[in-house]
Amino acid sequence: MSRIAESFKNGKAFIGFVTGGDPSLEKSEEFILEMVRGGADLVEIGIPFSDPIAEGVVIQEANIRALSAGATVDKIFDLVASLRKRTEVPLVFLTYLNPVFNYGFSRFFQRCADLGVDGIIIPDLPYEEKGELAEIAAGFGVDVISLIAPTSEQRIKQIAQEATGFIYVVSSMGVTGMRSEIQTDLKAILEVVKGVSSIPTAVGFGINTPKQAGEIAKITDGVIVGSAIVKIIEKHGENAGPYIYDYVQSMKNAVKELD
Repeated sequence: MSRIAESFKNGKAFIGFVTGGDPSLEKSEEFILEMVRGGADLVEIGIPFSDPIAEGVVIQEANIRALSAGATVDKIFDLVASLRKRTEVPLVFLTYLNPVFNYGFSRFFQRCADLGVDGIIIPDLPYEEKGELAEIAAGFGVDVISLIAPTSEQRIKQIAQEATGFIYVVSSMGVTGMRSEIQTDLKAILEVVKGVSSIPTAVGFGINTPKQAGEIAKITDGVIVGSAIVKIIEKHGENAGPYIYDYVQSMKNAVKELD
């Protein structure tokens, strides 16, 4: 069983996100380990990019901070190598097609396989155009995580049937960021997905309070939180570790109560 599958095996999963290299690679490692200590079942690591079109202002600014501090694709791989000496939690990259293409698909996914990256999320990779990349990634045992958005409509079944790892269900229209309410009919989307696939589902975009996490966890297998964690880093900088631990623990407890 893959590490991603294992992360969903023992109840509802909590998935946290950080932008690699924000505010430094050393601190990213510390923050990720604090997330794991707080109960994160899977961690997404953002590879910073200059034009992250799916991101709201919080994560855009985190990308700028990381790039300004010297983060590169190779340095994010070094971060993973260091993390793998200390944790076996599933690690999934979130980045855009340009950095992967420029690195070279085969070279990129070979390094993922060598260092223990379990999957990748590429928001600007159209479903219809993922063929070559997904085939190469699969050859190295790396899952290309499929996204299903409220606008996916007729493609939901097709996307779900071909998904690997887990299915990332986008809770809201627009970009990432904290929201006071989630108004999308997620239950209807998830019912369609579950009708054609046994792959775990996780909902992200906008979730930031334990109450929201608990409500969302009632209808899905996992809850994804990014901007709220990045906001803690923005506020506390290098001292964010204890605050991240407390926040992740509160979110995991809200999700775990439904197990």
